[in-house]
This record gives sequence, C-alpha cells and structure tokens, in this order.
Amino acid sequence: MLHAFVYNEVAVLVRHWFEISLKDSHLEHGARIELRLLSPQPHRGSESASQRILADQPVWRADLFDRVDGVPGGFEAAHFHPRFLGVEPCERHWADEVKAAPWDWLRGQLSDVAGIAAAAGVLLRDPAADNEQARVDAPAIVAAAQSRAAIQCGSAQQCYAWTQDAAHAVHLMLDQLARPDLLDRDGVSPWLASRAHPVRAAQSGS
Repeated sequence: MLHAFVYNEVAVLVRHWFEISLKDSHLEHGARIELRLLSPQPHRGSESASQRILADQPVWRADLFDRVDGVPGGFEAAHFHPRFLGVEPCERHWADEVKAAPWDWLRGQLSDVAGIAAAAGVLLRDPAADNEQARVDAPAIVAAAQSRAAIQCGSAQQCYAWTQDAAHAVHLMLDQLARPDLLDRDGVSPWLASRAHPVRAAQSGS
C-alpha cells in the first residue's frame, strides 16, 4: 500500500519497504518516506474530467528501518538520503536523532519541505504554500508512516504482501549479493518463490 499526500508542487509518499544489504546480506524493513516533485500535466477532457497526477522526480528519502535480525522497534538501520542524482539516492546519511526519535525527527522534517528541497538543489516556485500544507498534515503523514513501520510487520509473508509491487527491486538485490552464503533464505522465501531463477553465486573477486 502506498500513501500519497499531494500538494501544489510536491508530494510525500509513504510505504513499507524491504531491503537486503548487498555487502553482507542482512535484511532490513520499515517505513520509507519520499519527497517527490510533481510534474505539471496538461488539462484533459472537460472541467469535470479526472486529471493525471504525476509524482515523479525524487528529492529526498527517509528510511526508518529495523534490521530483521535486530530489536523490533530499535531502528538500527534508520537513515536518510538528503538528495538524489536523477533517480538514484545519494549515500546513506546517519544521525543519532533519526534512530533515537525517528517520528519526532520526521515530523520536524515535514515542517519545512521547501527547505528539504532547497538543500537538495531544488527551489519551489511558491515554497510557503507547500510548507504550510505539509506542516498541517505532518501528524497524518507520520501516522501513515507509523502504520507501515517494521514493528507492524510480523512475518516475511506480511512484508512481501506490503511490498509485492516492488518485488522486482528485491530480485535485483538478490542478484547482486556479495555474500549470498549469509542470506537468511527463510526471511526472503516469498521473494525467492516469486521469481523464476535462483540466487546466483557471488562472482569471483566480487
């Protein structure tokens, strides 16, 4: 399930996400929150016609994750990406407050979405409008994120159900593991079952 809060120039997207570390195959999951730019679309049809909404270009991402093998609700893997290069996120940024008080930190970030965008190199045309609307909606956005937190996901099957639309991304991760021998195959069993080919062995020298 994807929650979308759409404003004048930006949208905030909230969902559950599942991730496999390419370095050591540990598993992470939790709430992913993205700030995206809206792409203006031409009006279609009559004045009553449904219009296309395109929230495409990513600007910022917060991944409020637990490690599957860690303490539930411990946020050991919580981090954020303050900018994107095209559609690719920058390296993970770690901050004590993201792990210690993730929901308070997220609410604070949502109080200045224009500032988030500016820090990523994007200047909104009317920053005050989106700032005010997102600030008012911050409690609802945080509540949506909390509903998709790792602690709300009790099994690999539930995690797969919440991320099935992104199964191809997990398949790509499975194909790029440096240490597939460390993979918790029970933890990824729904994704393994959903693809046609097994996990490949790591290439020599990878």
